[in-house]
Amino acid sequence: METVTITMKNPPALYLEADNICPDKFAGKTALQIADLHVFEGNTTSTIGKYFDVSGNAGASAADTKIVVKGDVKKVKYIGMKMSAGEIGVEGSTDLYAGAWMTGGKLTVKGNVEAFAATGMKGGELVIEGNAGNYLGAAYRGDWRGMSGGKILVKGNAGSDVGMYMLGGEITINGNVDVHVMTHAEGGKVIIKGNAKSKLGGQLVDGTIIVYGTIDVMMPGYKPIGTVELEVDGAKSKFAHFIGDTGERKKKRKGQIVYGNLYKKV
Repeated sequence: METVTITMKNPPALYLEADNICPDKFAGKTALQIADLHVFEGNTTSTIGKYFDVSGNAGASAADTKIVVKGDVKKVKYIGMKMSAGEIGVEGSTDLYAGAWMTGGKLTVKGNVEAFAATGMKGGELVIEGNAGNYLGAAYRGDWRGMSGGKILVKGNAGSDVGMYMLGGEITINGNVDVHVMTHAEGGKVIIKGNAKSKLGGQLVDGTIIVYGTIDVMMPGYKPIGTVELEVDGAKSKFAHFIGDTGERKKKRKGQIVYGNLYKKV
C-alpha cells in the first residue's frame, strides 16, 4: 500500500469542501496530480495544493492507497466521502460529512467529527477517537435512507439523532449519547456503552438498541418482556428487554409481527 501525506499549510478562511480527499480520487496519481485536484472554498474553486503540502504518490487503486491528513482540518468537509477501499487517517478533528456514503475501506479520525459523519454509509469502517456530532450514520436531509452497512466506533460521546432512518450496519458509542437514537429506523444496531437521554427508538420499525448506562426517559411505546443475557464484544451481561415502538406501523415476517428491540443493562 502506497501512502500519500497531505499537511495543512494554508488554513481556509471559510469552510473547505474537499470530497476529493479520498483513496478513490487519489488512486493512480502522483503528488503533483493530487495537488491539482479541485476543492471549494465558498463559491471559489481552488486546488488541494493551495491548502496542503502533498507528499508521496498514490497506489494504482483505491485499495492500494493510504492517505494521512495532518494539521488543522477542523474546517474541512467531506473527507472520505464515497470511499470504496483503502485507508484514511486524520490526525486531528474534522468537519461535516466525514465518511459520508462510504462503501468500503477504513477512515480513522483521531479527534472529533462534526454532524452527518457516515451519512448513508453502506460499508467499510469509521473509527472516531474523539466525539461525534449530530446525525451520525443517519439519512441525508430529506432522504429516508440512513446507514445500511458497515461499522462505526465512537470512543467518546455522540450528539443527537444517531442512526436516524438506519437500515443496517452497526454503531458503537463508548460514551454518552444525546436524544433521538434510531428514529424511524428499519434495521441495524446501536450499542451505547454510556448513558442515553430520551427518545430512544422513536417510531422504530426494526433494529436493536443496547444501552449499558442510564436512560433518562423511556419512550412510552416500549413494552418490557423480561430479562435476557447478551454477549457484546466478547463479554456477557444481563439486560432488561423491551420491544417497540408499539405505536409505529409494523411489518410481518413469517406471519409474526416484527418489533424493534431495546436492551437496558441491569
